[in-house]
Amino acid sequence: MPFDRLQPYNDLPLLPPAAELETKAVLKQAIAANRVLANLRGLAAQIPNQGVLINSIVLQEARLSSEIENIVTTNDELYRADADADGKTDPHTKEVLRYRQALNHGFRELRTRPLSTNLFIDIVRIIKEVDFGVRRVPGTALKNAQGEVIYTPPVSEAVIRDKLSNLEQFIHAGDELDPLVKMAVMHYQFEAIHPFEDGNGRTGRILNLLYLVEQGLLDIPVLFLSRYIIAHKAAYYEGLRGVTEQQDWETWVLFMLRAVESTAQQTFDQVTRIRALMEQVREQVQQQAPGIYSKDLIEVIFRHPYTKIQFLVDANIAKRQTASSYLQAVAGLGFLRPSKQGREMYYINDALFAELVK
Repeated sequence: MPFDRLQPYNDLPLLPPAAELETKAVLKQAIAANRVLANLRGLAAQIPNQGVLINSIVLQEARLSSEIENIVTTNDELYRADADADGKTDPHTKEVLRYRQALNHGFRELRTRPLSTNLFIDIVRIIKEVDFGVRRVPGTALKNAQGEVIYTPPVSEAVIRDKLSNLEQFIHAGDELDPLVKMAVMHYQFEAIHPFEDGNGRTGRILNLLYLVEQGLLDIPVLFLSRYIIAHKAAYYEGLRGVTEQQDWETWVLFMLRAVESTAQQTFDQVTRIRALMEQVREQVQQQAPGIYSKDLIEVIFRHPYTKIQFLVDANIAKRQTASSYLQAVAGLGFLRPSKQGREMYYINDALFAELVK
């Protein structure tokens, strides 16, 4: 039956696709993307505490991925809210923070279980903070800015679960497909199944990162794929439609491989600059204020662009009064900027903040 955008796409083909996936152009691009991704993995491994990268860099991926769904917050509000988890903030910012929470949950879970439908459900529940699962009610349709229906995903819980089960089998099949090519296919299929009432795009983009970790292509989920998608949003959606309407897998797979290559290089460059900045601050604090210097202190002020006294207390660096004097001393060296907002005093790492939001 030919595709009809107004009818539920219950005939969405199962995986693997019948089309040839690893064309000459795809294989050439896959080599380039894998090379840059391997460089990023190697560089990230050299950071003594990778939690520094996970906490600060992943928050930018969370913001950008949410922005694709028109959930927008400012960088300033986002990092301030991250530092003050119990404070008041707007719903959009809270939802972006939950994206990072969902990604971190998935990352931890991969240590004990593989990517699966149940993990997909865990992730979307955290993002949306709603206890729902696979869609059961018909009526879901994707529309463009003019309100026209452009795609109607499969309906009925049984059909959706069957297609998710097939997706799981494809993800874990012992075939010879390049993992990056497989990731591109996986991402299309998940978005086409559209298994949830909301949060499908963000869940799908988290699955991309988790798949790269599961396959050993990354050790930690640091890759700004959403930045590339925002910059090439029309091509992203055209690529998805091309597969649905014409089974044009090559254009779509090439798009995703270029996204990996471009964002891996951008992330590599950014991690390089952050690493150099950390080293500069470490050396200066150690030389100019040896009495307060510790590796843990430097890591705390780079884990949170907005640092506060409690973070040092929680890290067992010092008790509250001493922790305050430590932050004031680092501020005195010009590496932090004190900023009182309401009752809370924040110490802002402006150099790190500027690097993260580039």
